[in-house]
Amino acid sequence: MRVKIGIIGGSGLDDPDILKNRTEKKVTTIFGDPSDVFIEGEIEGVPCVLLARHGRQHTIMPGNVNYRANIWGLKEQGCTHVIVTTATGSLQEHIHRGDFVIIDSFIDRTQNRKQTFYDGEPNSPIGVCHIPMEPSFCQRTRQIIINTAKELELPFHATGTVVAIQGPRFSSKAESLMFRQWGGHVINMTTVPEVVLAKEAGLCYAAIALATDYDCWKTSGERVCVEDVMSTFKQSIPSIIELITKVVPKIAEEDWDNTITELKNVAKNSVMLPS
Repeated sequence: MRVKIGIIGGSGLDDPDILKNRTEKKVTTIFGDPSDVFIEGEIEGVPCVLLARHGRQHTIMPGNVNYRANIWGLKEQGCTHVIVTTATGSLQEHIHRGDFVIIDSFIDRTQNRKQTFYDGEPNSPIGVCHIPMEPSFCQRTRQIIINTAKELELPFHATGTVVAIQGPRFSSKAESLMFRQWGGHVINMTTVPEVVLAKEAGLCYAAIALATDYDCWKTSGERVCVEDVMSTFKQSIPSIIELITKVVPKIAEEDWDNTITELKNVAKNSVMLPS
């Protein structure tokens, strides 16, 4: 099976120049329109699709992103993998600004977001899906990212739990301290339901989180703000692009037939059909 990589860019990373021979494709799905056009192209000859999660003008707040249309659309375009980037706040002293975290679990603090394709609406697939979320992320894809980050000598952490909050506001100090006590390593606003829907869709999904700030828990008085988040992310964009462009061909070198078949079977077997 030939792989095709979907790339969802987080805050600050929606640059189509990482793709060669790129074309724009407007897509609609049974769940509505994705956040923006799909930009198709290649990285080292590997077919890829780039999507700006918040729109190319960053006009869609986290709670209003049509995550279902984004993931469903990538699946319909034939993607086997989805690699995403996300700006996060660090909840731990040892995770510094500019560090990458290859997250492997999550805590969901979002509200009223549609987390399943199987919601009983007229155009939705039939049934109720009880998808298992351990492992939450594709372990094989994560390991390739980890190995590549090592090769590039990037500052990174091989594991981490992300706390996904509703947003668009940042946390209060009490909330931030609570998330630390819960064992959170980083915090963002977009991992859920994206990771859940990718699992339902049978896609190999992995996330590259970039720590841009320390949220607001530190006693030193540091406070997260949009300006600092975007400044750190922009400084790290060359490293993120280098990491992704090295990871994509490494993924394509491997045989994914069994992994993809297993993911699809997990998704299929998690659906309870009407009796």
